[in-house]
Amino acid sequence: MIANRRYIHQHPELSNRETETAAYIAEHLRALGLEVHTGIAKTGVVAVLRGGKPGPVVALRSELDALPVVEEVDLPFKSTVRSTFDGQEVGVMHACGHDAHMGILLGVAEVLSQLKAQVHGTVKFIFQPAEEGAPSGEEGGAALMVKEGVLSNDPKPEVIFGLHVWTTFETGQVAWRAGGIMAGADDLKIVVHGRSTHGAMPWNGVDPIVVASQIVLGLQTIASRQVNVTKAPLIITIGKIDGGVRSNIIPDAVTMVGTVRTLDPQMHNDVLERIRRTAEGIAAASGATAEVSIGTDVADPITYNDPALMARMLPTLARVAGAGELVETAPFTPSEDFSIYQQHIPGIFFFLGVRKPGASMDEYAPNHSPRFKLDETGLKLGVRALANLTVDYQAQAH
Repeated sequence: MIANRRYIHQHPELSNRETETAAYIAEHLRALGLEVHTGIAKTGVVAVLRGGKPGPVVALRSELDALPVVEEVDLPFKSTVRSTFDGQEVGVMHACGHDAHMGILLGVAEVLSQLKAQVHGTVKFIFQPAEEGAPSGEEGGAALMVKEGVLSNDPKPEVIFGLHVWTTFETGQVAWRAGGIMAGADDLKIVVHGRSTHGAMPWNGVDPIVVASQIVLGLQTIASRQVNVTKAPLIITIGKIDGGVRSNIIPDAVTMVGTVRTLDPQMHNDVLERIRRTAEGIAAASGATAEVSIGTDVADPITYNDPALMARMLPTLARVAGAGELVETAPFTPSEDFSIYQQHIPGIFFFLGVRKPGASMDEYAPNHSPRFKLDETGLKLGVRALANLTVDYQAQAH
């Protein structure tokens, strides 16, 4: 498992471009004697293990893609891969831990394939591309996997389980939550249209840079002043602003892109309307206009753990984690497109601790950081958790 994880870590690929990663995964699954299907949702891989005894179909999911991040961790298997993202040359790194997820799920496949005769039912292993989001203008991720039949084609799963390595929690810990555990995410794009003029005579035009700045500040008042954040957290972040070519020219337009994170479905719709109203109103007040696009490329629902399924499987997680190591967590504002599967069938998504016990968060940086690393000794618990959830669910149904 660790060897697989390290190889994948050293050879990362960006979303919808995971061709070598998919080939590596497929080769290992075929070597286990599983029924393997490739090319799903562009580069996705699905493997089927048919147990020796009748029973339900359980799906398990991992991601394939890495992030456009230059790795700063000094490891023997450090990534030095370079690629292109959004027209820029970038480093590529498994800064979110998807390499660990692949290693874990390959480990589960190996364990269950050795126990095939005892398995009550069927296991569907889903290795999904583009969890981090497909490139602009492309389809991808869980939405495309579902569209291409991963949940509806035979064998049709009735539940799905998944996990995520997380440095918030120490090695040996399993963190869970019934209901919403991770936020829904919508991409946000605002184009402010002004009127170009000389930078020394701004009164002859409409400055979209100033208007964009006011909009950024105005958006923050939605969370701080307009909605009840005691009900559920809310995040509105602008991550990129692009406008202008020269210091003394006021441009015609400025483009801002960002992300919206919500944990309450009713609040979600209200917040999106407030974003539109705020941007358009501030722009109009200055004689500019604002085009607001939300959820064009990313529109992930809230990652929602079915409460009945969670209650049913919690004893399994408690047994696997051991005394004192099962943690009920508060929700997190990052998102996961695992949530799309959960809109179709009940599912459980949980966190696996990978921070060495006693180590600080400074030593184990959070996911998406160029300094992200994990304690590999924690990965075995991930294999045990997913394998036992599968076997226990099928045994209970039997």
